[in-house]
Amino acid sequence: MQKKQQLDKLTVHLSVKLNFIMLLNLTIKNFAIVRHLDIDWQSGMTTITGETGAGKSIAIDALNLCLGERALTNVVRPQCKKAELTATFDISHNSAAKAWLAKYELTLTDNEQQNDCILRRVVSSEGRSKAYINGSQVPLTQLRELGGLLLLIHGQHDHQLILKPQEQRRMLDDYANNTVLRDEVSYYFNQWQQLTNELEQLQQNKQQREAQIQLLQYQVQELDEFNLQPDEFEAIETDYKRHSHAQHLLNESLQTIYLLSENEQFNIINSLQKAAETISTLSQVDQQLENVATLLNDALIPLEEATQDLKHYHEQLELDPEAFLALEQRYSQAVQLAKKHQIRPEDLPTFHQKLTQELTLISSDESRLNNIINEIAQAKQQYLLAAQKLSNARQQAAQVLSKQISDNIHELNMPHGQFKIQVTQNENQQPSLYGFDDINFLISMNPGQPLEAMNKVASGGELSRIGLAIQVILAEKIITPTLIFDEVDVGISGSTAAMVGKKLQQLGKNTQVICVTHLPQVASKGDQQLFVTKLTDGENTETKVVELNHQGRVREIARLLAGDAITDSSLANAKELLVR
Repeated sequence: MQKKQQLDKLTVHLSVKLNFIMLLNLTIKNFAIVRHLDIDWQSGMTTITGETGAGKSIAIDALNLCLGERALTNVVRPQCKKAELTATFDISHNSAAKAWLAKYELTLTDNEQQNDCILRRVVSSEGRSKAYINGSQVPLTQLRELGGLLLLIHGQHDHQLILKPQEQRRMLDDYANNTVLRDEVSYYFNQWQQLTNELEQLQQNKQQREAQIQLLQYQVQELDEFNLQPDEFEAIETDYKRHSHAQHLLNESLQTIYLLSENEQFNIINSLQKAAETISTLSQVDQQLENVATLLNDALIPLEEATQDLKHYHEQLELDPEAFLALEQRYSQAVQLAKKHQIRPEDLPTFHQKLTQELTLISSDESRLNNIINEIAQAKQQYLLAAQKLSNARQQAAQVLSKQISDNIHELNMPHGQFKIQVTQNENQQPSLYGFDDINFLISMNPGQPLEAMNKVASGGELSRIGLAIQVILAEKIITPTLIFDEVDVGISGSTAAMVGKKLQQLGKNTQVICVTHLPQVASKGDQQLFVTKLTDGENTETKVVELNHQGRVREIARLLAGDAITDSSLANAKELLVR
């Protein structure tokens, strides 16, 4: 039962690993010397071979453009208006690509195609280009971002990348699955830096802030004492005008009352009443005057009401020198304060509130200055704890990975090679976004030689094989995008070539591998083999790519072994290579 459970677990594990991210199809139209190519790719390892100058890297060049590489005018086939390149990927197990597409709303809506991702590039003969993701036009920057999640291309000189400290750190963290720890370190580092920058800013502005606080305190105190309320100035202004013209208002209103109703010799109300009575009498003689009589009678009512209101107003008016003096002083003070702050007097309450808020805010900066030092100390402590956890994880992973890489490079014709990942905490634990570790890949190629940095002791070919060994190990630990190796096996042969082929084949069990090669030992390890040939009729040249069947593979590998003069011996050797 226990064995069965173990087998079941292994089957599940293998089924998950075999469903890796992969390139499904590449269509090329009018690109360089290609008129039309439609290539279907298989999972596992695909090898691309062909005669020298046939254009074995044409598919790689096309994929580079699909991933956002800068387009030149000479990429379009002569006598054609444009080149069109389309790459289709299966992203059913690529959560990063799915999340990216969802973020930019570029996911295909068709249920049957939701796991597909289609990159398309159109380049005109003038050099202008357009980029598309799942049918939507996008800028090249987005094509490059997404392309990095789908496919990685390794050229002949890309092994130089593993010499860079940041790449060595990334590889170790990927192997150790340190994503969560690394994110935690980055979070506390950013928090620490933000608080430190805030403290520096507060300290730099301290003297200026103290002077500003004194000014604001004086201004707010002055406005507090005056305490002008909203809409108060408008009321003061109205009362001030009335009090300052009180005598004139008394005199004129009294004269008007006298004119309207109090003058016994002549007043308007009595005169209007007499006129109304006269016209009313006349209207009994001539009905045409009835309307005039009505209007005169109607005019009497508002006139009498106005007279009564005017009398009431006159009675309420009074000359109060003390009240007027107090009113005049408040009015004058409001005008002076407004002039001092260069605002309108009616805006003083709003301005008062604004200064109070500024004083509260700037005073809180002083309080913040006292508290932030404690927060910085806490953030630093949290960062150091997280960085130490990350460092411990790296130390443990480095020991295991160092041994695995050493074992792998032994198989790649470096029998005495010793590989070590050195993880050291930098001096004074200098903080960074990635922790305080310095990570160095060291190697010794011969017995008795000390471990040194790879660039000092390893040749280009050795670096390439070390990089391949690392890729194989990482592919077993993490989900890796499709990997393309463009003649990275240059400069090796014999048993080393055979081991490189085996390693690439092993890598193909966990991720899709595409390898442009001239070595029969490598070509024979592919699950799929494509043959590139160049045809010409004397006027036009065209590159073709065909998928080889078993018999075709035998002949092509025999050609790689023996050259154009294929012999029975080379055919037998080719069959033997394909069987292994």
